Amino acid sequence: MFATFVAAILTVLVGSPHPARAQTAGGGGFSAEAFDAWVAARIGTGAPVYWYSEGTVRKYPSGELVARMEGFDTARRVAGSAPGRVDQLSRKTYIYRDPKSGARLTAVNGVALPSIKYSYQHMSYWLDGEQLMSTVTQGVGKGVRTLGPSGGMAAEKIGDTWAFTAPVYLDWKTPNGGAYQAFENYDFFINPAGTVSQPNQLSWVRYGDLPPALGGGPGIMHMVSWRVDSFDALPEPIKDYVRAEAPLWLAPPKDVAEIKAIQALAAEKDVQGFGG
Repeated sequence: MFATFVAAILTVLVGSPHPARAQTAGGGGFSAEAFDAWVAARIGTGAPVYWYSEGTVRKYPSGELVARMEGFDTARRVAGSAPGRVDQLSRKTYIYRDPKSGARLTAVNGVALPSIKYSYQHMSYWLDGEQLMSTVTQGVGKGVRTLGPSGGMAAEKIGDTWAFTAPVYLDWKTPNGGAYQAFENYDFFINPAGTVSQPNQLSWVRYGDLPPALGGGPGIMHMVSWRVDSFDALPEPIKDYVRAEAPLWLAPPKDVAEIKAIQALAAEKDVQGFGG
């Protein structure tokens, strides 16, 4: 159950692994200008970027606060795997914290609540008419798979600000014959450089089942994110966690060769410490 939960909340940041479920938010399609703005904001121009996130986990419908979350996605832009494409090499990690003390949560009442770690994701973006399309490759060993192509992201210009919206409808069968259903929505707000202190912003919300350690059942996760351009610019608590327990996440994958080496591992647990 927890593995399914993790896979669901950290798929791609754009689009769904199930293209039929991706819906276009009201408004415009992607022009070449919108595509360039999206790519530059999401993954920069080649040097690593870091999208830091912080937020809350609440039960539904009571609204009870059961945990806080923080973490980040780090990515770099590389040459596209095909003409007209831009590729992203990234990895991400998120941890839970006690809603009152702020202490890191690794278990609740004896039930494990492990941190969320993706050792890599290899994504491709391209335009198909006015649709932003994407694929994501992830997993290790026999679990390596490519999801997509999928679309469904909308681009709007609000004054000088780009708004990119991606609603994601998740609905699939689990290995034990059950059903997994959840809804997520991503709203990126990209402001002109120099107009605000954090021009690249994201609000993310998810409705779906909570992990067992947090009581299971329906819940709402919400995080706000902003981009910084170095690991040192992240808040100290998340840097302390990465330095002590997850050094691989200090930087994104440096190239496709590194990703292929990770893919060759037998299991995700073998990734810890990969590459020193």
